[in-house]
Amino acid sequence: MTGVGVIGAGVISGIYLKNAASLTPFEVVAVADLSPERARTQAAEYGVRHVLTPEELLAHPEVEVVLNLTVPSAHAAVTRSALEAGKHVYGEKPLALTREDGLALVNLAEARDLRLGSAPDTFLGAGLQTCRQLIDEGAIGQPLAATAFMLSHGVEAWHASPDFFYQPGAGPMFDMGPYYLTALISLLGPVRTVTGQATSGFQERTITTAQRYGERIPVGTPTHVTALLGFESGVAATLITSFDVWHAQVPRIEIYGSEGTLSLPDPNTFGGPVQLRLAQDKAWREVPLARPYALNSRGLGLSDLISSVHENRGPRASGRLALHVLDAMQSTLESAEAGRTLTLTTTAERPEPLQTMGGDALDPSAGRA
Repeated sequence: MTGVGVIGAGVISGIYLKNAASLTPFEVVAVADLSPERARTQAAEYGVRHVLTPEELLAHPEVEVVLNLTVPSAHAAVTRSALEAGKHVYGEKPLALTREDGLALVNLAEARDLRLGSAPDTFLGAGLQTCRQLIDEGAIGQPLAATAFMLSHGVEAWHASPDFFYQPGAGPMFDMGPYYLTALISLLGPVRTVTGQATSGFQERTITTAQRYGERIPVGTPTHVTALLGFESGVAATLITSFDVWHAQVPRIEIYGSEGTLSLPDPNTFGGPVQLRLAQDKAWREVPLARPYALNSRGLGLSDLISSVHENRGPRASGRLALHVLDAMQSTLESAEAGRTLTLTTTAERPEPLQTMGGDALDPSAGRA
């Protein structure tokens, strides 16, 4: 059983710690946080044996893999420290805030023969893996184009500390873009070029949660970002991420092929629905999910990374894939500023399909629509 140490005991740590009991082949043996009280609370709730400082965790002999759940601005520094300590690392998205930092992490991991992986791992779930199977089997013929939409009015109505969502390194593209870009790349292959447009509809945001109700926060990053993506395969896709939209009626993701259209589920979830409509069909039909993990299975990427160590292969939710997603996001914003199309400096292999991870203990509904 591989020992995992968690750095960062915030809200997202709960689902990882909960799922750790059902996912093999790892055990969370230690948790660390800048707030010792928060670390103690999570350790007590989920039965973690050791509560440590981050420095103690990196030096602990039972910790073979570090799960980096810190805030985005700390991702690169914590991951670098873990790699330098000789630990494999899986982290929350994004991999880093700049492609330069992301590339440095990937190179460091490869130089030390360590595995590096990053969320999101939702593309390994039943919904998007079923879509992968349909595309690979030619269900819609040759993919030609795609559209993807993440339209909302931001997080200040529900998040207790929404400030960082409106600063560089966040915004709708860096916060939610990884789900959509990872899904598209896993299905269609790597991106070659991007053309971006980016605006901010509001210069300030008003918090409406109880503790900070009425407090205004400045906006320091674009909050409506459009990317025209040119894939190496020839597919053209449009991605819009926004915190400026009150209401919309658009699909999450659609892929248009020579023989029909595939409608994808929300890429921030693991399940369905998956819908298909071929050229002569009179209506959409829902496709039964053909793969496991339809429920909230965060931790699949971590588990696959650990398996990759023992199987001497690369992880599916790899550092290279996360770096390519980061490059696409940063290049979109740079393209918008420069007013021209940019060619990405990175690429990534299309991850292998996922069948199961030692049984579907997380998800008793696996394989059912």
